[in-house]
Amino acid sequence: MDEPALVEAHVSVPDAESAQRIASDLVARQLSACVQVLGPMASVYTWKGEVHQAQEWLLLVKTTAESFARVTEVVVQQHRYDIPEVVAVPITHALAEYATWVRNNSDGIDDAELMGD
Repeated sequence: MDEPALVEAHVSVPDAESAQRIASDLVARQLSACVQVLGPMASVYTWKGEVHQAQEWLLLVKTTAESFARVTEVVVQQHRYDIPEVVAVPITHALAEYATWVRNNSDGIDDAELMGD
């Protein structure tokens, strides 16, 4: 059986509180092994025909292609933007042990339940 492909999902959020809340939830649900929170950063974008600039934070979500749809669902439920940025970038190379760790902690399964704890 092939192992799930690794991806890094990028999610931009409007503030540090949203970043921490979404990051913590994704890790707690075991949909991501790790979420790095970067920011603040400046974003320039168009919305409804106008150019805007805003301060945002960027989440780098380490997960698998299999879990990406569930990651997206969680982000959309908790995000205050009408159309949040949720994109997946394929990870083509990774340290084998790191890749295993990401896969084992991004499957949405509580490892304690598997162990009967």
